[in-house]
Amino acid sequence: MNWLEIPIAEISEQSKQEANERQLQLTKPPGSLGKLEELAIMFSAIQKTQKPIINNVHISIFAADHGIADENVSAFPQVVTTEMVKNFSRGGAAISVLAKELNANLEVIDLGTVVEAGELEGVISARIASGTANFANQAAMTQEQLEKAFAAGEAAIQRAIDANAHVFIGGDMGIANTTSATALACVYLDKAPIDLTGAGTGLDEQGVSHKAKVIEKALSMHEASLLDEIEVLRFFGGFEIAALTGAYISAAQKGLPVVIDGFIATAAALAAIKIKPGCDAWFIYAHQSHEQGHRSILEALNADPLVNLNMRLGEASGAAVVIPLLRQACALHGNMATFAEAGVSTGE
Repeated sequence: MNWLEIPIAEISEQSKQEANERQLQLTKPPGSLGKLEELAIMFSAIQKTQKPIINNVHISIFAADHGIADENVSAFPQVVTTEMVKNFSRGGAAISVLAKELNANLEVIDLGTVVEAGELEGVISARIASGTANFANQAAMTQEQLEKAFAAGEAAIQRAIDANAHVFIGGDMGIANTTSATALACVYLDKAPIDLTGAGTGLDEQGVSHKAKVIEKALSMHEASLLDEIEVLRFFGGFEIAALTGAYISAAQKGLPVVIDGFIATAAALAAIKIKPGCDAWFIYAHQSHEQGHRSILEALNADPLVNLNMRLGEASGAAVVIPLLRQACALHGNMATFAEAGVSTGE
C-alpha cells in the first residue's frame, strides 16, 4: 500500500493561464461557450498545449460479484455478471458499441465473478475470489483482497499510460453493486440508507425498502470496526469498486485525466477522494444518474456533471457518451480564430 503515498500530479498553472488568455482572444463573447471553455482550459493545462486532443480513450470495465446478493437485494441473479462479461467480449453490450464508435480501447477485467467466464477475447483474468463476502455478516474483503483490487486498478492505469491514452474511463459490472456503493456513500457522507437507496437494476418499492434495511443493519453491525476510510472500503466495497478507487488514485498520481461514470463509479471516486484528498483535480464527472443516491454524492463533492440523460446503466456508458463533448471543446479551443487572425473588431 506504499504507492498510496505517491503525491498527486500537478496541473500546469502556466498552461492554464495561457489557455484562459486564449479563450479571451477567440472570436466569441467571453464565457459564451460555457462549460466547454472550462473543459478546454483543463485539457490545455493537462497536456501543456493550446491545441489539446482527446484521440486516445482507454476504457476499463471491472467485473465482480458481491456476497451481499445473498440478502435478495437485486432483481437479477449473479450469473448475469458473467453473462454480461461474455456480452462485452462479443461486442454486444452498450459500452462495446460506444467504444467502437469512439475508436476507444476497451478492456474487461474479471476480478471475481461467482460463475467463471473462462478465457474470453478482450477479458483479462485477475480473479481475487468468487465474489466478495456478504457484508451483512462480515467484512466484504480481507486486507489482502483489497490490496489485490487496488493493484488491478493501478495496473489498468499503467496499461492506459503505455497506450498513450488522453483520458481514462472506468466502468463496473456486478450484480448487487448498488447496495455496496450505497453503503459506502452512507458512511462517507453520514447519510441514512433510506435517503440514498435506489432501485438498482429494477427493484420495486418493497424491494428498495428491504435493501435499505439490509444496509442499515450492516452499518450498525460494523460501526465500531470502521477506523479509517480504507477500512470502510474493505468492509462494504466490491472488488470492482475498490479497483476503480485504486485506478482513480493512480491516474491522478500519474497525471491522467479521468471521466467518472455514474453512481457506482462516483461512489468509487468518493472513496478515492476520502483516501487520497486532492485526486479529484483530475476528475471530470460525466452525468447525473437516475439512481437515487447519485445526486447526493455529486452534491457532497461539489461536482457539476456534464449531462443528465436519466441514464442508470453503468458499465461506463454515461462517461463514454460525453467523450464527443470533450473532443468538441478541445477542437473549439485549438482551432477557432482569434479576433486578430479573423480581423474582427473587439470593440475596444
